[in-house]
Amino acid sequence: MLGDYPIEGRGAAEIAASVERVVGAGDLEPGQLLPPMRELAARLGVNPNTVAAAYRTLRERGVIETAGRRGSRIRPKPATTGREQLHVAVPAGVRDLSSGNPDPALLPPLTHALAAVAAEADREPVLYGAEPVEPELARIARAELDTVGVPDGPLTVTSGSLDAVERVLAAHLKPGDAVAVEDPGWGRTLDLVPALGLRTAPVGVDDEGPRPEDLRAALASGARALIVTARAQNPTGASVSATRARALRSVLRAYPQTLLIEDDHGHGIVDLPPHPLAGVTHHWAFVRSVAKAYGPDLRLAVLTGDSVTVDRVRGRQRLGPGWVSRLLQRAVVHLWKEGAVDGPAVAAAYRTRRDLLIDALAERGVPSYGRSGMNVWVPVPDETGAVARLLHAGWAVSPGARFRLNAPPGIRITISTLTPEETGPLADAVAAAVGPMPVRPYV
Repeated sequence: MLGDYPIEGRGAAEIAASVERVVGAGDLEPGQLLPPMRELAARLGVNPNTVAAAYRTLRERGVIETAGRRGSRIRPKPATTGREQLHVAVPAGVRDLSSGNPDPALLPPLTHALAAVAAEADREPVLYGAEPVEPELARIARAELDTVGVPDGPLTVTSGSLDAVERVLAAHLKPGDAVAVEDPGWGRTLDLVPALGLRTAPVGVDDEGPRPEDLRAALASGARALIVTARAQNPTGASVSATRARALRSVLRAYPQTLLIEDDHGHGIVDLPPHPLAGVTHHWAFVRSVAKAYGPDLRLAVLTGDSVTVDRVRGRQRLGPGWVSRLLQRAVVHLWKEGAVDGPAVAAAYRTRRDLLIDALAERGVPSYGRSGMNVWVPVPDETGAVARLLHAGWAVSPGARFRLNAPPGIRITISTLTPEETGPLADAVAAAVGPMPVRPYV
């Protein structure tokens, strides 16, 4: 063990694993400076090249960052720790509005669909060598994508949206490349990018999606990819409008080599149409998950894109999991065909709950945002204080630090199960926690 630094090992892999282990345990804190490579090598009794290799591995995994002569330090949000740790422990008796989960009452029953496809599998089981995508799922998904203007392209299936995003990034980028990401944005995406050894380039967001001027600056600075949420952006509820889509396409046309990834995870729960950007750049991917409308445990997303991108994703899948369960795919097809989810009704329910809270907050002088989806974003001057005061008042909300890079502080309130009777008391508690504030954007 190394003095003040709980680092050990003789080989590069052992040293890197030791650092990751102690970071995860909290013994090395975010921002803490690591010893110079030669000093660490001398104290461990290894060659400096061994430590250099270990530090390189840690950089690629998103655990540390290096600033030239200023040395290497633990990242402010190391991939080892993850933003999931920035959560509120919800005591008994406190109303939990922090989870980001859909309303279970709006999810469809699965018994009939799963029983039907299980019986089909008994008659004709899927064996090794079968096609990885259920033909009927591909047909239905492609028809729906056609209606909203997603360009024609091959189609595959992944284990949810984030699986698709990870596979597409890995198919095109190398460690050290920069990815333009929404800020505020989905916390797991903000963790995933550095975990792949990539760098985040924050792009501000307003109600209509990523801000074109911020995207232009990120691409001009060398970002090689863009991840954008089509609708129900988490945490702000932003939805890319037709006007904003035109502006973003105009920026992307000047950078045709950009890898574009669009996440339409809100499909089935949002009543605003998507305005795809796909097709402007050489390489693109458009992803639709069933998690929000049909249940988070249905780990399935449809991915389409240019032929090179989809072929690379399929190739890596063959070397790993092989395919997403055809049994699961057939269950989703069954749910689609029987109309198990009334999309407009679900979208209307979430819209009503959002609007009630946003209007109630506005009446109390508190600006908030939530154009689509299941969440409302409230800018606050003191994020930690607001979360603590709300918890004391009986309401658990999510701290904005889970979703931010450079954006100002805020809190995310999940409205998926919020009742009309709760809206007024919650708005009172938020107003008391944050105080009246002048209207300002959340970027």
